[in-house]
Amino acid sequence: MGQNRPYRPVGSFDAVAARRLRQALGMTPAHVAHGMWAAFGLRVPPHTVLAWEEGDGVPGDDELPALAGALWCAPGDLLGEPQTLRQHRMAAGMAVFDLALLIGMAPAVYERMEQAGHWDGDDRQAAALARALRLPPDAALDLTGRSAHLAELLRSAVTTRWQSYAGRVADLVPLERSRLEDALRDLHRAYQSATAGSLHWGGAGSGRPDDSATLSADFLDGILERFWERAGITGADRG
Repeated sequence: MGQNRPYRPVGSFDAVAARRLRQALGMTPAHVAHGMWAAFGLRVPPHTVLAWEEGDGVPGDDELPALAGALWCAPGDLLGEPQTLRQHRMAAGMAVFDLALLIGMAPAVYERMEQAGHWDGDDRQAAALARALRLPPDAALDLTGRSAHLAELLRSAVTTRWQSYAGRVADLVPLERSRLEDALRDLHRAYQSATAGSLHWGGAGSGRPDDSATLSADFLDGILERFWERAGITGADRG
């Protein structure tokens, strides 16, 4: 199975988790190797399984699902926090062919895009990708290259009238509208509060104009993280 495909190592293999899971099952590396062969048709010698656990090499695309199957766990249990589209796909235990069909894209096109690390799909395919991989909103935008656009909208929202940008933000962020508007309102209020004090300079103990500029720049630089926090998208939700 997959023997003719080029070897592509996974990028975030958790060697400690692999060893812990094997030991919890009372298995030896030879047992794991046999399980990979019996269920997936992959011939992996026991010393290779042991090498993975010791951090001396990592399994490839075809080997990770087989290893997970032998250890009775999900592929995601053997990976660190996914960062790339490929890592998210592997954590979900999906093959390129299956994911491509789910999002309405030719498998070869999807695979080239994944390898290049550049999303070229449309909005419908981006939404299908998020559903298929169960991506949290922030990860979905990062992986499809739309986080910068959201940041631009948020900066405009906090510096003018946030209500004028709620619709456009909602087009990018699949959250309940009331929840999204609450986050925008709180973000706008926080920005105005952070900068207002320094704008009234001239009196005793008041700030200077450059204080306001610094506060504004710092706030706007971290606008995405501040928005996700107010929207209730925590680190645990981000994979």
